[in-house]
Amino acid sequence: MDRLLHLPHVFIVGGENSAGQAAVHFARYAAKVTMLVRADELEAGMSQYLVDEIRRTPNIEVRLRTQVLALDGDRRLERITLLDSRTGTETREPASFVFTFIGARPRTGWLADAVACDEQGFVLTGPDLVRGEEPARWPLERAPYLLETSVPGVFAAGDVRAQSIKRVASGVGEGAMAVALMHRYRAESGAKA
Repeated sequence: MDRLLHLPHVFIVGGENSAGQAAVHFARYAAKVTMLVRADELEAGMSQYLVDEIRRTPNIEVRLRTQVLALDGDRRLERITLLDSRTGTETREPASFVFTFIGARPRTGWLADAVACDEQGFVLTGPDLVRGEEPARWPLERAPYLLETSVPGVFAAGDVRAQSIKRVASGVGEGAMAVALMHRYRAESGAKA
């Protein structure tokens, strides 16, 4: 915790309660906390008590309608590139600490019934497709691959997946695994590249 006491500037990506709680927490240890929020207002996704707390905290800056375009550096994070969606202006700023809190809702409504999802809307994959009293639709005799959805050859990775760990590093790892599984699927099904 000692190291936290000397944080110069922390960026928080997100505009819902988890991001707000993180901003308030880090404000105790950092000289400055900047919240990067895509929405037009904090109230769009955050509880009012938390919005009020953020506004009362002098070292928290909120940048609405802001998106992260890039993170870069040599051996560690050194810069963040941001886009102000109102003006289209890109800025590049020094950054050493960026934390993402982008929500836990799957936002899969657009899928309709294309792939099987659980009651909360998370995409069912692999063994979750054939578990339980009423297994989800699985049309093949072979078991689905670990990240395969109810549509053979279609894979899901990251937070949208049911039973996923809900961490950026896990999502990145699952993405890499999904690519390997796609190659396996294509090789076994005889699909041409």
